[in-house]
Amino acid sequence: MYDQIREDTLFLMFYASVAMLALIACCYLLFRRSNAIAPDVTPPARLRRWTAAFFAAIALCHIWYLPTYFLTSPDEVMLGYLIAGWLDCMTVIPLMIVILLTMLQDRRRPLWPVCVMMVPFVIGLAWCIVSRSDDFLLVIFVYFLLMCFGLIIYMVGAIRQYGRWLRDNYADLEHKEVWQGFVVLAIYLLVYAVYLLDVGEQIYEYAMEVIVIVLICYLLWRVETLSDLSISEGTTKNVSTLVGLPAKNIGLLLKQHCEGQQLYLQYNISLPQLAQTIGTNRLYLSQHFSSQGMTYNAYINGLRIQHFIKLYHEADATHQTISVRQLAHQSGFRSYSTFNAAFKQSMGMTATEWMRNI
Repeated sequence: MYDQIREDTLFLMFYASVAMLALIACCYLLFRRSNAIAPDVTPPARLRRWTAAFFAAIALCHIWYLPTYFLTSPDEVMLGYLIAGWLDCMTVIPLMIVILLTMLQDRRRPLWPVCVMMVPFVIGLAWCIVSRSDDFLLVIFVYFLLMCFGLIIYMVGAIRQYGRWLRDNYADLEHKEVWQGFVVLAIYLLVYAVYLLDVGEQIYEYAMEVIVIVLICYLLWRVETLSDLSISEGTTKNVSTLVGLPAKNIGLLLKQHCEGQQLYLQYNISLPQLAQTIGTNRLYLSQHFSSQGMTYNAYINGLRIQHFIKLYHEADATHQTISVRQLAHQSGFRSYSTFNAAFKQSMGMTATEWMRNI
């Protein structure tokens, strides 16, 4: 008996610590103006606010599940879980989906479908609470599985579209990683898989709390390291109002300005910024790259690779000792890993292999 009380006390302390961690993360995102994890990155303010709301919901979630640990009657415990689940359907679950949508910055997706999606959940659990019956839970569970399946299909398509949009508009893809969206989705689904497969053991409770800690830490890191693309996109509306030049002249403009003035050495230059610089609009410039069978990212990185090769030959001719990392940075690459990937895609081998062949 004493051991059981001791174990329950330890778990409740751990339970309260996780709630406090969520609250601290919420306050950090709301009230700290600077970025502590990645000072050189400006994260999206909209994503920051939604994630703070999600952390607040997690903290509250720990409060409305707390009474279930002190109830003894099976009927009262079931009712407590139904009420807590009903509150989850109005806060935690929709906020999860909103964060997934907000991470994709190619366009501002409407959020009202998320509310519509949660209506059957809310109505179904409300009926179970009023009737004090779990007969309808199987239908709710099936609906949840269908919703997860539909969400996965939608997110796969949306993230692939987002990846194409990034390659079409940005030369530097660092801090814009597309695969991170799949990681967040996987953690979300893992949380609710454990949540739904409640086996009533305390090891399950600990596992659930550990997953929540991982989710809090990962989301906090993801929000802090994700670049805000709205500034660059803000120029798109202004640029697109220009009359623009015919597409046949864009190739000459690119040679004159982008290649002649070496604009490709600016690691953060985007397609809207380049369009504004050469005197055309984003649509014409995007169509030009499409007609050439390439993306904007491939065009800029191709110029950077050629610049790297030029610098290497100059250094080799004068017998200068210079590292590949330095040459990559001088060629417009902020990230060495990005340089390696771009070089291998362009030359069919790594930079080290190419230098060895030379």
